[in-house]
Amino acid sequence: MNAHNAGDVGSLPLAPRNPLPFRQRLKAVREYHIGQELLRETGGPVSRVTLGPKWLNEPIVWVTSPMGARDVLGRKDTACDRTAVHREMRHLMGDNIVDLPNEPWLSRKRTLQPLFTKQRVRTFGGHMSQAAAMVADGWGDNAEVDLDAECRRLTMRALGRSVLGTDLDKRADAFAEPLRIALSHIADRGMRPVRAPRWLPTPARRRAWAADAAMHRLSDEILQVCRADPTRDAPLVHALIGATDPATGRELSDQDIGNDLIAFAAGGYDTTATTLAYALWALGHHSEQQNRVAAEAAGIGDRELTPDDVPQLGYTVQVLHEAMRLCPPVAVAGRTAMQDIEVAGYRVEAGSMVLVGIYAMHRDPALWENPLVFDPDRFNAENSGGRDRWQYIPFGGGPRSCIGDHFAMLEATLALATIIRTIEIRSLQDDFPLAVPFTTVAAAPIQAHVRARN
Repeated sequence: MNAHNAGDVGSLPLAPRNPLPFRQRLKAVREYHIGQELLRETGGPVSRVTLGPKWLNEPIVWVTSPMGARDVLGRKDTACDRTAVHREMRHLMGDNIVDLPNEPWLSRKRTLQPLFTKQRVRTFGGHMSQAAAMVADGWGDNAEVDLDAECRRLTMRALGRSVLGTDLDKRADAFAEPLRIALSHIADRGMRPVRAPRWLPTPARRRAWAADAAMHRLSDEILQVCRADPTRDAPLVHALIGATDPATGRELSDQDIGNDLIAFAAGGYDTTATTLAYALWALGHHSEQQNRVAAEAAGIGDRELTPDDVPQLGYTVQVLHEAMRLCPPVAVAGRTAMQDIEVAGYRVEAGSMVLVGIYAMHRDPALWENPLVFDPDRFNAENSGGRDRWQYIPFGGGPRSCIGDHFAMLEATLALATIIRTIEIRSLQDDFPLAVPFTTVAAAPIQAHVRARN
């Protein structure tokens, strides 16, 4: 993978220190999306950010090039592992596929990977069309809606049925708000230069504990109901109950299943909702592209769209890819260097937090022509040929990329096509403000005018 063997890394130049003044460095690190663009512009594609002495907090190295992303995320050895953010998640939410360190993660990945193949996700990915149709039908004609709120509603409805096997419409507060509290707390602590001891019961810590307890009560209730009723329409829950590690034959414990159910729902809620809202907002500014999606979906007929229809929705998929380029679900992917490693020709010291700036890389004018222009044709077969595979990584990359990427794309494609087939959208805002409390979300309501499509 790297040009140098492990023994030669010591001869490489140290990743250059970012020249920004301390206050600007601190602000850039805390602003996960636009901050990484500033760090790239001032420090280059590999930029070391220090926020204090090493004994107090680890150096942070920002990486915003395809080569650097490959060197960090593509590793198949043990030179990189989870970050402080993941350790905070594990401490609060328990062991799950997202936060487990490398060694125990291998067994969990072997156990879960067969459940998330392209073929398998079709068995529990069919609820999104129904959810999208029900939400869009409720808009009426000539109405003004908040695309972010509506996409969250339909995503919660679909995830409730497909991932948790329950109707979350009336129980959204049992999941959505606790999830927001827990993830914001995890990200805030993980990126703080100085952290209070975990045992200290601060108001923020008590809120996070209560939020985690609420989510686990819900997942435990769902799991017990499914164990008692094997016919319940909860395909992913039943699949987790029956899953085993092919190497050891070990089954998942109830605690493991509960933790992973929360992780899957967490990973699919904000990310899918925001991707859909951004795609709808962008199409609301581009009527020609919107009409192409509508015509493509209408060509299938007026029946409910199913996972089998996705191969006929190629342009819709391109729209989603372009939405995730400009609004990546995960703005940054992080690792901890367990030893000195090479990243794009530089040495990154052991103990450093290495952050791959996906947001900055997806908007880099050195990598993309007119990077801020919404152009789904970037992702047609002709224009995608020859592109560096590490240039576009909305789901991360390497062995620890998002295990649910096929499921996420299936859900988003069906939802977008279902809505645009019957609804015409006109966006009322020029900008789509973003925030990254953990994953990428809309920072404000996204207003649009909707009407029935003739």
